[in-house]
Amino acid sequence: THFADTDACTSAKWVPPSGTLGALTRAAEARANAIVVNLPELRSRALDREKAIEFAANLRGDTIRLIAEIKRSSPSKGDIAPGLNAVEQARRYVAGGAAAISVLTEPEKFGGSLADLDAVSNAVIVPTLRKDFIVHPVQMWEARANGASAALLIVRSLSPAQLHRLMEAANEANLETLVEVRDELELERALNAGARVVGVNNRNLETLDIDITVAPRVIAHIPSHVIAVAESGMSTIADLEAPAKAGADAALIGSSISASSNPEAAVRALAAVPRTSRTQTH
Repeated sequence: THFADTDACTSAKWVPPSGTLGALTRAAEARANAIVVNLPELRSRALDREKAIEFAANLRGDTIRLIAEIKRSSPSKGDIAPGLNAVEQARRYVAGGAAAISVLTEPEKFGGSLADLDAVSNAVIVPTLRKDFIVHPVQMWEARANGASAALLIVRSLSPAQLHRLMEAANEANLETLVEVRDELELERALNAGARVVGVNNRNLETLDIDITVAPRVIAHIPSHVIAVAESGMSTIADLEAPAKAGADAALIGSSISASSNPEAAVRALAAVPRTSRTQTH
């Protein structure tokens, strides 16, 4: 798909997101602005933490590596697992072979919290990803202060200047990034910003529509030295086959395993899907 608001590479004509993503991004901006005053404290807490467990390095293997997500609710599905205990769930995921844990920290639509991130980061031996609508460097320091190894950046919700600023903040905070795109032009922006892990979302976060052909198509264009992650709309082994064949290194799965009566077994099955290597360079 060609988006009128995105131009090639750095000369991108960008407009703020609309729809659901626009609303979530504006709410995140308000929350970030309210905590900017805490930046010195968050920075010292982040720098005091032990070295983070490596995120990108944990996402390479012969089978699809699973980033298993703790997800109580979402704008598209409503309640998924409202009573979920984040630490117990994360431990089950790790027992099933999850390579990383994604922890939603968005409070209003996803029922997440920074307390979940901190507790899970202290409880498991795999890297944690802060999943939120990150628009300000203070949120990167907040992620690291609460134990995250990596944080999600959504290209569609960030101007080119914001994306570069947040990548710099990640470096300062010793935090890796998962840079999320939904088409080839956004992929160019992510690569130009120095992304080492790129997620391709099958869901258009503005409309919430899912197109499961998006991840396999865009992943085929990701250079082989960059980790490729398929996101959204996948719950079965069959759903992972097309991204795996396109060369996905990992998949981020949330709703189906959060709602599963046996999350350990669900993760174990999904983490066994063999993948094809992407041979091209960029």
